[in-house]
Amino acid sequence: MMEVIIFIGLQATGKSTFYRQNFATTHELISKDLMSKRSGKEIRQAQAIETALEAGKSIVIDNTNPRSIDRENIINQSRKYPVRIIGYYFASKVSESLERNSTRTGKALVPNVGIFATAKLLIQPEYEEGFDEIFYVQIGTEDNFIVTAGVSAIDNPSPIEPHL
Repeated sequence: MMEVIIFIGLQATGKSTFYRQNFATTHELISKDLMSKRSGKEIRQAQAIETALEAGKSIVIDNTNPRSIDRENIINQSRKYPVRIIGYYFASKVSESLERNSTRTGKALVPNVGIFATAKLLIQPEYEEGFDEIFYVQIGTEDNFIVTAGVSAIDNPSPIEPHL
């Protein structure tokens, strides 16, 4: 069965690295970061999802997808096909994202204001949104990934820190 994997989390939480390590050979990557700067990225993303699923390909949506409405559009579109919809929530504190981001260069470097803006919108995914599975991802002490099944807002604290 095809999979639609939706990454959720702040910038600089390891989403793209996690994709390369775990899904690059099996799932097509769809990311607004790879699209040209011009407007219409939502429409182009929807078209890319449609094209991939029509071709029978599993996909990973590698964006921040912070709000349930952002995920809802992807989930609703994907449900037209026989797919499993899986969320990967990349838990990180704002300070950790800022620290990792500070080591980036070029186009990979996100303005700090972007991380703060995403943090204000970030809502942990819930099964009620239409996910078949949800995984909680953290970066371990040796820059490895620790993946746990079944994230919920009760089980895991918010990544937003009140004071930095």
